[in-house]
Amino acid sequence: MLNGEKKIERPLRWGMVGGGRLGQVGYKHRIGALRDNTAFKLVAGAFDIDPDRGKDFGMNIGVEENRCYPDYKTMFAKEATLDDGIEVISIATPNGTHYEICKAALNANLHVICEKPLFFTSEEVLEIKELAEKKGKIVGVTYGFSGNQMLLQMRAMIKKGDIGEIRVVDLQYTHGFNATDDADKYSDAQKWRVDPKIAGPSFVLGDLSTHTYYMSQLIMPHMKIKKLLCDRQSFISSRAPLEDNAHVIMHYENGAVGTMWASSINAGCMDGHRIRIVGSKASLEWWDSNPGELRYEVQGKPIQTLVRAMPYLDDICNADERLGALHVEGLSESWANIYLKFAIAIDAKDRGDEETLSKLIYPDINAGLEGVRWVENCVRSANNGSVWVDFVEALDKTFI
Repeated sequence: MLNGEKKIERPLRWGMVGGGRLGQVGYKHRIGALRDNTAFKLVAGAFDIDPDRGKDFGMNIGVEENRCYPDYKTMFAKEATLDDGIEVISIATPNGTHYEICKAALNANLHVICEKPLFFTSEEVLEIKELAEKKGKIVGVTYGFSGNQMLLQMRAMIKKGDIGEIRVVDLQYTHGFNATDDADKYSDAQKWRVDPKIAGPSFVLGDLSTHTYYMSQLIMPHMKIKKLLCDRQSFISSRAPLEDNAHVIMHYENGAVGTMWASSINAGCMDGHRIRIVGSKASLEWWDSNPGELRYEVQGKPIQTLVRAMPYLDDICNADERLGALHVEGLSESWANIYLKFAIAIDAKDRGDEETLSKLIYPDINAGLEGVRWVENCVRSANNGSVWVDFVEALDKTFI
């Protein structure tokens, strides 16, 4: 169980790019990083494309005025001259900026924590992965839901064979908040998400389904996709060619089948984030709306509900427990769990502790690469008439 005691020698000096007053995700990053005040300390930021607004915001969350910078390039240059300069940055900016900021940060000898989807193409990810390895730095990806510890319980039960051989994988991340085009017109945070130059080759496939796809990999690391078929739609026509709804069918190498439904036009749906894994002996099901419970259905036996923090759960699950039974945890604790693991990974990398790194389960650059590959393959299938395509490692840019 976690209780806030330090896992690394001292808090890492941390800066943010983006995540300011008008951003949708910046506060989630800060909640995650600062929940354990022994892991990170926010000392600098280039919080906004508007320098004055960014400075005002930074000072209002406790950053010194002279370390609220007008842009990330200035921040990297100035911080490099300080004895207590930043060691790691988080990138909480629109998708189209991730690659250039990440590359600049690594070249400034900084560790990186980046929003998803990581970049536009797997070629870009492979280039950054090589650079990160050369610089000896960590690149983490904020799949913010993946720190929910009941996902690790699913992983442990599947590994032990509790549900038998996996036959069906049913994934869903849907909501209804873009069922009309109102947000596209009036919300800056939504406008860029439906602009291909900024968002990349997809909307909900990149914005939503990459979360759930990574979580499925976390739960079932041995399961590899052989081929898939993607059908995507732009029900709000102004969003074309980007989709606001998509269905994906997957065939896995072991013969299992899977589906993914990603949608932001599921009218009336407040939270449709769900994972169901069906095996030959039993099934497991998890919902984001009730993340502290796991439904366990054994064929021929009464349905069981497993509850977080209980002693009957696997040690790998309870190691990430924070509040104890009877006290509700949720997304904030999930973000805190992955940020703590980012800190442990960065500290281990700096110390050359490869053993710790090899055992740590967190969304690293390989997870980011898989997310980009997922989007690339889905887009390739959809753009070629919703046909079956082999799930390949890297795609030529002409496909997207």
